[in-house]
Amino acid sequence: MIDEAERPLRELILAYAPANGRAGLSALLALDDTLARLMRTTHEPALGQLRLAWWRDSLPRLDTAPAPAEPVLQGLEAHILSRGVSGASLVPIVHGWEVLVEEERLHSDALKRFAEGRGVLFVAAGAAIGAQTDDPLDLAGRGWALADLANNLSNPEEAAEVRAEARPILADALKRRWSPGARALGAMAHISLMDMDEGRRPIRRLGRLLWHRLSGR
Repeated sequence: MIDEAERPLRELILAYAPANGRAGLSALLALDDTLARLMRTTHEPALGQLRLAWWRDSLPRLDTAPAPAEPVLQGLEAHILSRGVSGASLVPIVHGWEVLVEEERLHSDALKRFAEGRGVLFVAAGAAIGAQTDDPLDLAGRGWALADLANNLSNPEEAAEVRAEARPILADALKRRWSPGARALGAMAHISLMDMDEGRRPIRRLGRLLWHRLSGR
């Protein structure tokens, strides 16, 4: 979930992606932003499920028919399908967000399902930007999804529980050296871990991202 204060950081991360993959990564992040905004602005669970169902049904249709006049779907059609990522393969991202509507309490199993679903964004983005098979996309995606959720929860106890789930996953993903093509995603994982432990500290963030871009670590 992104606010306008974070927009410059988003632009910097996109700049880390290979030029031919930036539009694809941006399109996937726009999908996630849209689903996050849907969740923030929907207060009735039944309505939330209905709105998410529209996205769940619309994504696989991209594989068989032109995108409707909806900017996010048009962006995915133009920049993701052309990279060999199907619309159907993005449906788990919606399933991940659905967990937040379906579950009253974010217990361990619910968090696992949320992370596995929303974290698919990293796997799809990896295909779009040219990640290698040994880049820890699944791990990083799950950790990023949980860390971002924790930073947006209003209940401090729930947020602490989610951070406890996210921290070891991100730490494991960031033990590896990331390939040059995937370092935009590695940067997102690093920022997620830093923000959980230190809060938003712009200078440290920038230094960490620069080192990751140079070294893959």
